Amino acid sequence: MALVKKGARLITVDGTTYRWRLRGRPTYDRGLVRSPLAYAVEHADSPGTTLVITTDQPHPGNWLGARGGPVLPTQVADGIRTALTNGWTPRAAGSPFHLDQSDGFVSSP
Repeated sequence: MALVKKGARLITVDGTTYRWRLRGRPTYDRGLVRSPLAYAVEHADSPGTTLVITTDQPHPGNWLGARGGPVLPTQVADGIRTALTNGWTPRAAGSPFHLDQSDGFVSSP
């Protein structure tokens, strides 16, 4: 399933262009800071398997006012490189590839 292009950003990593997108409004658990922020990445020209990267910070639009920083392009590029090293094949069809980088996330009580 391809990402919605509206709100997506392009990033070039090692000569390949990808599209990434952060969900604008948090899900219920992310709004209550029970689960960390996640964003999706796909190959820009021929999307196949979507990469879902879970971060170690709360969603910036959470409802409790927990401090969540922006997702920086360097973080996205590092996540893409890590996923490629771990076996993500962005042009091949298949189920989403999950990359969990949530070590250190502290949920709200």
